[in-house]
Amino acid sequence: MPYRSTEVLSPGPKDKTPLHSVALAHDARHLRRKLLHLENDDVVMLDLKEAVMLADGDLLVLEGGGYIRIVAAPEALYEIRPRDPLHLIELAWHLGNRHLAAQIETGRILISRDPVIRQMLEGLSAEVREVSEPFHPVRGAYHAGGHNHGHHHG
Repeated sequence: MPYRSTEVLSPGPKDKTPLHSVALAHDARHLRRKLLHLENDDVVMLDLKEAVMLADGDLLVLEGGGYIRIVAAPEALYEIRPRDPLHLIELAWHLGNRHLAAQIETGRILISRDPVIRQMLEGLSAEVREVSEPFHPVRGAYHAGGHNHGHHHG
């Protein structure tokens, strides 16, 4: 019998022990209603009132008790390293001008892999290398609802 959830604890409290977890890539974490396949081959029917952007560590509250932890799955990304802080801002501007989802940190930017964009970035003197890690891009200024927060995901 599948589990059912109509509520999310975001961020998920650290004192709650989940029954299972489900690993989802960035694009798969924006949900309202979906059948999710857990790591142990069970399923949970997610049926929320509105769409939310789930984050690593969020908990799905199960009807009848228990929790399922959301895990941000590793993704194929480019890690972009600038020469200096001003160069980071310039690179972020070029990526934003192309409406690309980007995770911006103090010394690097992460984006989904795209060979054309890589060539552009290298032409702008950025160091670009392939990595595989969870992706937490910055939410848009006009994004309404969902999981919009200011804490860091590691």
